[in-house]
Amino acid sequence: MARTLTTVGFDADDTLWHNERFFRITQQKFAELLGDHTPVDLDPERLGDRLLAAEQRNLGRYGYGVKGFTLSMIETAIEVTDARVPASVIHELIEAGQMMLAFPIELLPHAQEAVTALAGDYRVVLVTKGDLLDQERKLAQSGLGDLFDAVEIVSEKTPEIYREIFSNQPGGVAGTMMVGNSVRSDVVPMIAAGGWGTYVPHNLTWEYEKEATPEGDPHFHQIKDLSELAGLLAKLG
Repeated sequence: MARTLTTVGFDADDTLWHNERFFRITQQKFAELLGDHTPVDLDPERLGDRLLAAEQRNLGRYGYGVKGFTLSMIETAIEVTDARVPASVIHELIEAGQMMLAFPIELLPHAQEAVTALAGDYRVVLVTKGDLLDQERKLAQSGLGDLFDAVEIVSEKTPEIYREIFSNQPGGVAGTMMVGNSVRSDVVPMIAAGGWGTYVPHNLTWEYEKEATPEGDPHFHQIKDLSELAGLLAKLG
Protein backbone atom coordinates (compact mmCIF):
# COMPACT_ATOMS: atom_id res chain seq x y z
CA MET A 1 0.00 0.00 0.00
CA ALA A 2 1.34 3.43 -0.92
CA ARG A 3 2.36 5.61 1.98
CA THR A 4 0.12 8.62 2.65
CA LEU A 5 3.04 10.90 3.48
CA THR A 6 6.40 10.82 1.74
CA THR A 7 7.91 14.19 2.68
CA VAL A 8 8.28 16.02 6.00
CA GLY A 9 8.98 19.73 6.12
CA PHE A 10 10.49 21.25 9.25
CA ASP A 11 10.40 24.84 10.38
CA ALA A 12 13.66 25.94 11.99
CA ASP A 13 13.40 28.72 14.60
CA ASP A 14 11.78 27.53 17.83
CA THR A 15 10.96 24.20 16.20
CA LEU A 16 14.46 22.76 15.89
CA TRP A 17 16.45 25.34 17.86
CA HIS A 18 15.87 28.21 20.28
CA ASN A 19 15.36 31.62 18.73
CA GLU A 20 12.62 33.74 20.32
CA ARG A 21 14.44 33.76 23.67
CA PHE A 22 17.14 35.96 22.12
CA PHE A 23 14.57 38.45 20.87
CA ARG A 24 13.06 38.61 24.38
CA ILE A 25 16.47 39.22 25.94
CA THR A 26 17.20 42.00 23.47
CA GLN A 27 13.78 43.57 23.91
CA GLN A 28 14.42 43.75 27.65
CA LYS A 29 17.74 45.46 26.92
CA PHE A 30 15.87 47.84 24.59
CA ALA A 31 13.49 48.83 27.40
CA GLU A 32 16.37 49.34 29.82
CA LEU A 33 18.27 51.56 27.39
CA LEU A 34 15.24 53.76 26.76
CA GLY A 35 14.13 53.91 30.40
CA ASP A 36 15.64 57.35 31.03
CA HIS A 37 14.56 58.83 27.71
CA THR A 38 10.85 58.05 27.42
CA PRO A 39 7.71 59.54 29.01
CA VAL A 40 6.87 58.27 32.50
CA ASP A 41 3.61 56.70 31.32
CA LEU A 42 5.37 54.62 28.64
CA ASP A 43 6.02 51.45 30.64
CA PRO A 44 7.91 48.43 29.21
CA GLU A 45 4.66 46.74 28.12
CA ARG A 46 3.47 49.75 26.13
CA LEU A 47 6.96 50.23 24.74
CA GLY A 48 6.86 46.59 23.64
CA ASP A 49 3.56 47.24 21.88
CA ARG A 50 5.12 50.15 20.00
CA LEU A 51 8.04 47.97 18.96
CA LEU A 52 5.72 45.17 17.81
CA ALA A 53 3.74 47.66 15.73
CA ALA A 54 6.95 48.86 14.09
CA GLU A 55 8.06 45.28 13.37
CA GLN A 56 4.77 44.43 11.71
CA ARG A 57 4.77 47.69 9.77
CA ASN A 58 8.28 46.99 8.51
CA LEU A 59 7.89 43.34 7.49
CA GLY A 60 7.24 44.35 3.90
CA ARG A 61 10.42 46.45 3.89
CA TYR A 62 12.92 44.41 5.87
CA GLY A 63 11.38 40.94 6.10
CA TYR A 64 11.82 38.68 9.11
CA GLY A 65 14.88 38.33 11.28
CA VAL A 66 17.41 40.15 13.40
CA LYS A 67 18.26 42.94 10.97
CA GLY A 68 14.65 44.03 10.57
CA PHE A 69 14.17 43.78 14.34
CA THR A 70 17.20 45.98 14.96
CA LEU A 71 16.01 48.63 12.51
CA SER A 72 12.57 48.53 14.12
CA MET A 73 14.14 49.09 17.57
CA ILE A 74 15.98 52.13 16.26
CA GLU A 75 12.85 53.48 14.57
CA THR A 76 10.80 52.99 17.72
CA ALA A 77 13.47 54.63 19.87
CA ILE A 78 13.38 57.71 17.65
CA GLU A 79 9.58 57.82 17.65
CA VAL A 80 8.95 57.44 21.38
CA THR A 81 11.60 60.01 22.33
CA ASP A 82 10.49 62.57 19.70
CA ALA A 83 13.89 62.14 18.03
CA ARG A 84 15.78 63.02 21.23
CA VAL A 85 17.29 59.58 21.81
CA PRO A 86 21.07 59.93 22.29
CA ALA A 87 23.38 58.60 19.61
CA SER A 88 25.02 56.46 22.31
CA VAL A 89 21.74 54.59 22.81
CA ILE A 90 21.37 54.03 19.07
CA HIS A 91 24.92 52.66 19.07
CA GLU A 92 24.05 50.23 21.89
CA LEU A 93 20.92 49.08 20.04
CA ILE A 94 23.04 48.31 16.99
CA GLU A 95 25.47 46.36 19.18
CA ALA A 96 22.57 44.45 20.72
CA GLY A 97 21.42 43.45 17.25
CA GLN A 98 24.91 42.38 16.29
CA MET A 99 25.11 40.27 19.44
CA MET A 100 21.92 38.46 18.40
CA LEU A 101 23.68 37.39 15.22
CA ALA A 102 26.40 35.76 17.30
CA PHE A 103 24.33 33.82 19.85
CA PRO A 104 25.25 30.11 19.79
CA ILE A 105 22.64 27.68 18.45
CA GLU A 106 21.00 25.39 21.01
CA LEU A 107 18.84 22.58 19.68
CA LEU A 108 15.45 21.99 21.24
CA PRO A 109 14.85 18.64 22.99
CA HIS A 110 14.35 15.73 20.58
CA ALA A 111 15.21 17.81 17.47
CA GLN A 112 18.31 15.84 16.52
CA GLU A 113 16.62 12.50 17.14
CA ALA A 114 13.43 13.42 15.26
CA VAL A 115 15.16 14.59 12.09
CA THR A 116 17.62 11.68 12.16
CA ALA A 117 14.86 9.11 12.63
CA LEU A 118 12.88 10.37 9.66
CA ALA A 119 15.74 11.10 7.29
CA GLY A 120 16.05 7.49 6.15
CA ASP A 121 12.39 6.90 5.38
CA TYR A 122 11.12 10.27 4.20
CA ARG A 123 12.27 13.19 2.14
CA VAL A 124 13.16 15.77 4.80
CA VAL A 125 13.06 19.44 3.88
CA LEU A 126 13.87 22.51 5.96
CA VAL A 127 11.62 25.50 5.24
CA THR A 128 12.46 28.64 7.17
CA LYS A 129 11.94 32.35 6.72
CA GLY A 130 14.25 35.15 7.70
CA ASP A 131 17.56 36.68 6.77
CA LEU A 132 19.50 34.42 4.39
CA LEU A 133 22.94 34.77 6.00
CA ASP A 134 21.66 34.38 9.54
CA GLN A 135 19.56 31.32 8.73
CA GLU A 136 22.50 29.72 6.91
CA ARG A 137 24.68 30.42 9.96
CA LYS A 138 22.19 28.81 12.32
CA LEU A 139 21.76 25.76 10.13
CA ALA A 140 25.53 25.28 9.85
CA GLN A 141 25.97 25.55 13.63
CA SER A 142 23.04 23.25 14.35
CA GLY A 143 24.79 20.17 12.97
CA LEU A 144 21.58 19.14 11.20
CA GLY A 145 22.41 20.39 7.72
CA ASP A 146 23.49 17.06 6.24
CA LEU A 147 20.21 15.41 7.26
CA PHE A 148 18.05 17.52 4.95
CA ASP A 149 17.36 16.63 1.34
CA ALA A 150 16.60 20.27 0.59
CA VAL A 151 16.75 23.63 2.37
CA GLU A 152 14.45 26.52 1.48
CA ILE A 153 14.94 29.98 3.01
CA VAL A 154 11.94 32.09 2.04
CA SER A 155 10.73 35.63 2.66
CA GLU A 156 7.23 34.46 3.62
CA LYS A 157 5.29 31.24 4.12
CA THR A 158 2.13 31.21 2.04
CA PRO A 159 0.07 28.47 0.37
CA GLU A 160 1.63 29.45 -2.95
CA ILE A 161 5.16 29.14 -1.57
CA TYR A 162 4.43 25.73 -0.07
CA ARG A 163 2.94 24.48 -3.34
CA GLU A 164 6.00 25.69 -5.22
CA ILE A 165 8.44 24.04 -2.80
CA PHE A 166 6.72 20.70 -2.34
CA SER A 167 5.45 20.18 -5.87
CA ASN A 168 9.04 19.15 -6.62
CA GLN A 169 9.05 16.48 -3.89
CA PRO A 170 7.75 12.89 -4.20
CA GLY A 171 4.04 12.85 -3.47
CA GLY A 172 3.75 16.59 -4.04
CA VAL A 173 2.19 18.91 -1.48
CA ALA A 174 -0.60 16.40 -0.75
CA GLY A 175 2.03 13.92 0.46
CA THR A 176 3.84 16.40 2.67
CA MET A 177 3.52 17.28 6.35
CA MET A 178 4.86 20.63 7.55
CA VAL A 179 5.97 20.63 11.20
CA GLY A 180 6.44 23.82 13.17
CA ASN A 181 5.72 25.99 16.19
CA SER A 182 3.77 28.68 14.29
CA VAL A 183 0.12 28.01 13.50
CA ARG A 184 0.10 31.14 11.35
CA SER A 185 3.14 30.25 9.22
CA ASP A 186 3.69 26.49 9.43
CA VAL A 187 0.22 25.02 9.78
CA VAL A 188 -2.61 27.11 8.31
CA PRO A 189 -0.98 27.98 4.95
CA MET A 190 0.31 24.42 4.49
CA ILE A 191 -3.17 22.97 4.97
CA ALA A 192 -4.56 25.64 2.63
CA ALA A 193 -1.98 24.51 0.06
CA GLY A 194 -3.37 20.97 0.22
CA GLY A 195 -0.87 19.42 2.61
CA TRP A 196 -0.71 18.47 6.27
CA GLY A 197 0.20 20.73 9.18
CA THR A 198 1.49 19.63 12.58
CA TYR A 199 1.76 22.13 15.40
CA VAL A 200 4.54 21.75 17.99
CA PRO A 201 3.96 24.41 20.67
CA HIS A 202 6.88 26.40 22.03
CA ASN A 203 6.70 28.25 25.33
CA LEU A 204 7.83 31.47 23.65
CA THR A 205 6.01 32.61 20.53
CA TRP A 206 6.19 36.01 18.83
CA GLU A 207 2.78 37.71 19.03
CA TYR A 208 2.63 38.09 15.27
CA GLU A 209 2.81 34.32 14.79
CA LYS A 210 -0.10 33.49 17.10
CA GLU A 211 -3.31 32.19 15.53
CA ALA A 212 -6.09 29.81 16.51
CA THR A 213 -5.45 26.18 15.61
CA PRO A 214 -7.68 24.73 12.85
CA GLU A 215 -9.42 22.24 15.11
CA GLY A 216 -11.50 19.67 13.27
CA ASP A 217 -9.49 19.80 10.06
CA PRO A 218 -8.41 16.20 9.28
CA HIS A 219 -5.06 17.43 8.01
CA PHE A 220 -4.23 19.20 11.28
CA HIS A 221 -2.38 17.55 14.15
CA GLN A 222 -0.77 18.75 17.35
CA ILE A 223 2.00 17.03 19.29
CA LYS A 224 3.56 17.77 22.64
CA ASP A 225 7.10 17.85 21.26
CA LEU A 226 9.19 16.33 18.48
CA SER A 227 9.53 13.02 20.33
CA GLU A 228 5.94 12.28 19.22
CA LEU A 229 6.46 13.02 15.52
CA ALA A 230 7.67 9.60 14.34
CA GLY A 231 4.73 7.92 16.08
CA LEU A 232 2.25 10.30 14.47
CA LEU A 233 3.67 9.63 11.00
CA ALA A 234 3.59 5.88 11.59
CA LYS A 235 -0.03 6.12 12.63
CA LEU A 236 -0.98 8.08 9.52
CA GLY A 237 0.78 5.55 7.29
